[in-house]
Amino acid sequence: MPRILAIDFGTKRTGIAVTDALQIIASGLTTVDTKTLLPFLKDYLKQEDVELFLVGEPKQMDNTPSESEAHILPFVSKLQKMFPNIPIKRVDERFTSKMAFQTMIDSGLKKSQRKNKALVDEISATLILQSYLYSK
Repeated sequence: MPRILAIDFGTKRTGIAVTDALQIIASGLTTVDTKTLLPFLKDYLKQEDVELFLVGEPKQMDNTPSESEAHILPFVSKLQKMFPNIPIKRVDERFTSKMAFQTMIDSGLKKSQRKNKALVDEISATLILQSYLYSK
């Protein structure tokens, strides 16, 4: 069974998470430099079968798009062109960074380890994916 891949897009770094082959468990895959995101995905899809991309959709509290949406839309367009056979769903990503940080605290990571923004991005992508799996 193909995997589902979640993307927490950022202007500098992008967190990526994937499901297991049975689409039951969401796991952080990595964080990549956003400049290398599309080549990374191209290489990943040569090795793994992916049936759906989930891309975080940042929103304000009043449900309007946040400012970072202006950076995400061009990426979504490029992703669609590069992988036309894989659908893309947008998932509300409000509070995922705060939840990721709290997860790091709850898991006992030291303050110096919690400053690792790449880890926050990867955990955020995992939370986006997990929320989608719960809603299915």
